[in-house]
Amino acid sequence: MHTQTPLSTHSPAEPGTRTFRPDVIPTDYLFQGNQEILISHKGEHYRLRITKNGKLILTK
Repeated sequence: MHTQTPLSTHSPAEPGTRTFRPDVIPTDYLFQGNQEILISHKGEHYRLRITKNGKLILTK
């Protein structure tokens, strides 16, 4: 029988520790209260933003 690892825990964590799977990053952790972030990839910059409808848009 296989049990799934929860995506996050509800217990308080120490500052600086993640409480989610390393391959799943929640947007609230990634954006930290902002509506957009800049991502650098191979010398190029990309803008990831949350729309008014809660969708994600990635632009170069």
